[in-house]
Amino acid sequence: MEEVNYSEDSIRSLDWKEHIRLRPGMYIGKLGDGSAYDDGVYVLLKEIVDNSIDEFVMGAGKTIDINMSDHKVSVRDYGRGIPLGKVIDCVSKINTGGKYDSKAFQKSVGLNGVGTKAVNALSSTFVVQSYRDSRTKIAEFAKGELVREEAEKETTQRNGTAINFIPDESIFRHYRFIPEFVDNMIWNYVFLNAGLTVNFNGQKYFSEKGLHDLLLRNTDAETLRYPIIHLKGNDIEVAMTHGQQYGEEYYSFVNGQNTTQGGTHQAAFREAVVKTIREFYKKEFDAADVRGSIVAAIAIKVQEPVFESQTKTKLGSQNIAPDGPTVRGFINDFVKTELDNYLHKNPAAADALLKRILQSERERKDIAGIKKLANERAKKASLHNRKLRDCKLHFSDNHERRRDTTLFITEGDSASGSITKSRDVQTQAVFSLKGKPLNCYGLTKKVVYENEEFNLLQHALNIEDGLDGLSYNNIVVATDADVDGMHIRLLLMTFFLQFFPDLVKAGHVSILQTPLFRVRNKKETIYCYSDEERRNAIAKLGNKPEITRFKGLGEISPDEFGLFIGKDMRLDPVILRDANIKGMLEYFMGKNTPTRQQHIVQNLRVEKDDESVNPLILAEEEEVKEVA
Repeated sequence: MEEVNYSEDSIRSLDWKEHIRLRPGMYIGKLGDGSAYDDGVYVLLKEIVDNSIDEFVMGAGKTIDINMSDHKVSVRDYGRGIPLGKVIDCVSKINTGGKYDSKAFQKSVGLNGVGTKAVNALSSTFVVQSYRDSRTKIAEFAKGELVREEAEKETTQRNGTAINFIPDESIFRHYRFIPEFVDNMIWNYVFLNAGLTVNFNGQKYFSEKGLHDLLLRNTDAETLRYPIIHLKGNDIEVAMTHGQQYGEEYYSFVNGQNTTQGGTHQAAFREAVVKTIREFYKKEFDAADVRGSIVAAIAIKVQEPVFESQTKTKLGSQNIAPDGPTVRGFINDFVKTELDNYLHKNPAAADALLKRILQSERERKDIAGIKKLANERAKKASLHNRKLRDCKLHFSDNHERRRDTTLFITEGDSASGSITKSRDVQTQAVFSLKGKPLNCYGLTKKVVYENEEFNLLQHALNIEDGLDGLSYNNIVVATDADVDGMHIRLLLMTFFLQFFPDLVKAGHVSILQTPLFRVRNKKETIYCYSDEERRNAIAKLGNKPEITRFKGLGEISPDEFGLFIGKDMRLDPVILRDANIKGMLEYFMGKNTPTRQQHIVQNLRVEKDDESVNPLILAEEEEVKEVA
């Protein structure tokens, strides 16, 4: 081995912006292109809005204006405004900010003075303007470097801060903001901050009942077994009910931060609910029966919170305050007192809750034998599971690449073979379907165990008992761009939405987009994902280039496939726009064939200038879009 010279010249010191740009994952988690809710571009937005929320919490400014295009964001609050002499320092010097004084910001999310600086360093353009006491100051940066500074001047604008930024496309490749992800983020802000108004691209967001409204927005009211229980106390708010869906669904927050991966507070809440209900009914129910079909939200405030990463998606704090009670004890005491009081005062809700628990118990016992046999088969199959080609890392591992873990669900061996040969074996796994899966709409969860393919998929994902042990962060449906492929997508979406809706709601499910055409000449090859891109490619290359239409994934060579599942992979996230999952599935996957047929006919599109595009495909695509 060649010896490498190691001397003083080998030691390098990076300034703040160089370090952030060199290691962005340390500050904002994964990068991504905006196709997933937790991609870095949304973390950038959140870091800015969090500062505006902290101003509202401190009683300064009740309105926040957010405007966004595909690539640009502007945020204007009406708080106190950054002190004019510190405008540049506050956005460009690490460990500079107003949140280190615990008296002023005891329960703020961003305590480390990094967030805004990370946004600055990772943006191709970053403009900050502060309005304070009839005066204003503006500064502009490019990739963290100050490029323009204007002297203070008078203004008639209200106090507050305005920030405009454009994420750097050299870091966030091919990114775009998806409004639905931002919409969900803003609703969470107003649910957690009564009296706050957020205007996003002209739409007003406001909530009167906090977490009660959050559950109403995210569930189908007709499926709820009893009215939402809404409990509030000092530094804690809880809302809960039971529905008819399978599994458990939680929305948890700390100091306004959506802790999508839970943490000590969510674990304590789950434990406290079971303990309180057992004591109230004086019966040792199985915990799974108590929590089965639960939909709940919990928000707590913690002094100087400790999160397990800079992106703050999982709470690690054991105590409410440095010298205060434990998170577990605090939540347990609150739930034990308030939930017990509520059930005593509302016997109708208590009776409905008991019926739901007993129903869960009957269902669990009914499938116990089938479940045991199916799990034994799945355990044996996992040793030589021909359907699954696993990867080395998993989402449950404590590894820096855990967010990259992906399971491609393919149709047939041909497509899975191409992906298997070109995938990243560290983070990408492949599950191969055999033909079309069963339409499971209206069936009970017994079918998940009776159907070998569903059972093996459930075990591959490790979601039988919830998402805590989820094996892959990204579940990607990779089917052909034809009628059969679209049908398989619908059948898989039905499976997930029927039995594991929280998997979709948490943003883990996407559709893989692969090119429909390859246009090339001797000098250049262009892959096209739409007919418009095909026409543009032909115009660019000219002189009758060679055009290939990919009708199935198996037609794409492994070498080419590697280009489409790497850093430039295009994913369409499956986003739920309607809380009425049952009604949606009944319409698209039920037995109302004439009604659905009429919908398809009314939405049929025919591309007259391109006979190679099958109108049935376009009609099916419309149906998929409506479901998503």
